[in-house]
Amino acid sequence: MKIFLDLLWYFKHEKRAYSIGIATLLCVAVLEMIPPYVIGVIVDGIKDRTLTSDNLMKWAGAIVGVALVIYCLRYLWRIYLFGASSRLARLLRNRLYEHFTKMSPQFFHQRRTGDLMAHATNDISAIELTAGDGVLTLVDSISLGGIVILTMATTISWKLTLFALLPMPFMAWATSRYGNMLHERFHLAQEAFSTINDKVQENISGVRVVKAFGQEQAEKDDFKRLSDDVVDKNIRVARVDALFDPTILLVVGCSYLLSIGIGARYVVNGEISIGELTQFTILLGHLIWPMLAFGWLFNIVERGRASYDRVDALLNVKATVVNQAGATEAIPSGELRYEIQSFTYPEKETPVLRDLHIALQRGQTLGIVGKTGAGKTTLLKLLLREFDITDGDIKIGGTSIYDTTLSSLRSAVGYVPQDHFLFSATIAENIAFGNPSASQADVEAAAKLACIHDDILHFSEGYQTLVGERGVTLSGGQKQRISIARALLLNPEVLILDDSLSAVDAKTEQAILDALQANRQNKTTLISAHRLSAIEHAEQIIVLEDGSIVEQGRHDHLMEDNGWYATMYQRQQLESLVAEGGVADGDSQTRRVSQATS
Repeated sequence: MKIFLDLLWYFKHEKRAYSIGIATLLCVAVLEMIPPYVIGVIVDGIKDRTLTSDNLMKWAGAIVGVALVIYCLRYLWRIYLFGASSRLARLLRNRLYEHFTKMSPQFFHQRRTGDLMAHATNDISAIELTAGDGVLTLVDSISLGGIVILTMATTISWKLTLFALLPMPFMAWATSRYGNMLHERFHLAQEAFSTINDKVQENISGVRVVKAFGQEQAEKDDFKRLSDDVVDKNIRVARVDALFDPTILLVVGCSYLLSIGIGARYVVNGEISIGELTQFTILLGHLIWPMLAFGWLFNIVERGRASYDRVDALLNVKATVVNQAGATEAIPSGELRYEIQSFTYPEKETPVLRDLHIALQRGQTLGIVGKTGAGKTTLLKLLLREFDITDGDIKIGGTSIYDTTLSSLRSAVGYVPQDHFLFSATIAENIAFGNPSASQADVEAAAKLACIHDDILHFSEGYQTLVGERGVTLSGGQKQRISIARALLLNPEVLILDDSLSAVDAKTEQAILDALQANRQNKTTLISAHRLSAIEHAEQIIVLEDGSIVEQGRHDHLMEDNGWYATMYQRQQLESLVAEGGVADGDSQTRRVSQATS
């Protein structure tokens, strides 16, 4: 019953609803004692030949009246108890969702999407059942069962009541044992559901990759294995669940046998009347539901406890990136300065960034290049505070990014990541995601800057075209440019383009860069790229290698240094010339290559 203690905070919060619901249940339990009493009186009246038609109509009217009152009261407790449990489910889902939005990437790296979804669906449903049906069965089994036993003992025969209750200890022992087994097995069943949920989500998201590599059958086989595992674990739960009702019915059957056998003897001896024995057996029938409810209660409680433990463990995970004490709401602006001695990812031992010192004046552009894995994306994500630095600092306008709130910092930064995520909404809604109140003119202006406006107009519904999940209906270049437009609409103090021009052709890339230079003269821009033509216009370029700056300066200075940057730039220019020349005349092609290297 620990789950009820865990949920005590919510019961206090909804004390009015639960108080009314429980009080109504108690009234129903008391009223249900009236019909058996009336039947006993009628039976004795028939035996003694004292029952008249007027008395019969009076008692029948009493039963009908009680039934109508019980009908109304049962409607009330359902409204209050199940309404409160539904509000608990809403509260916990909102808490989970809010918790997810506060978590850093480290949290999501350690957990699977399908598992998080299972917490917000199956586990929340099990907790809701506990707060609704669980409270109902607890109160109903104790109150109705207690009132029935008290009525039998005080109004009929306490000795016969004791005999009827002799099998009860066995039921208490059996249900307790079943409950422990159920808790363990249901926990495993929920974990199996999380696994298959994650598999389905992963395969649906990556269906094109699965098809491209012809792995449909392998994935089907893997899904079947996981599905069989879910079925097997749920069958193990069902096997324990199936033991409750037979055990309870066996106990009730034994109680009936003892009650009728011994009760008949009491009638013969004149200790009770035949009407009282009839009333006793009817009341004993009323004990069937409390006993069944008691068994069902263990079932619900153990499921709820397993699910609450899972959800509670998730909610107790602390965010690693939070607002520092005294952080201000002021949106930072001005010079951008990196002063990083070293940075190591959590739970890693080797630093990914070392000895980084960068100063970028407001309105300037920083180009970041280097080999794959050199630390380019990490450098950009630190500015967004996806991870915190422990050895160094980042400042905007002389103020540490840790001295401003996360919301203020991120409102000052527009970020276009490598993997462009689009929502299942219209193109206009995707562009205006960061500013839903933006006008259509503002949306179109941002789209023109990102060189996607003309493409959008060619769609049958223009800006109202619905984008498929994750933008599956668009090309890679179109997704990139819509993501850029989404960031540009915010007109951020700092714009980050993390390899965000890789899917567009050279002409479109140059058009976007020209638009950025013309419209962001007083704003800072950081561009990470593999194609060096995207950053050659930058006021400052850094070349990263193993997390350290190995070259730094403007394009012309780096070309004169004849280092990695110059070599890579010349190679890319040669590749571009070869691609443009196609199968052109060999001598002509050679002359163009020679000119590019001179």
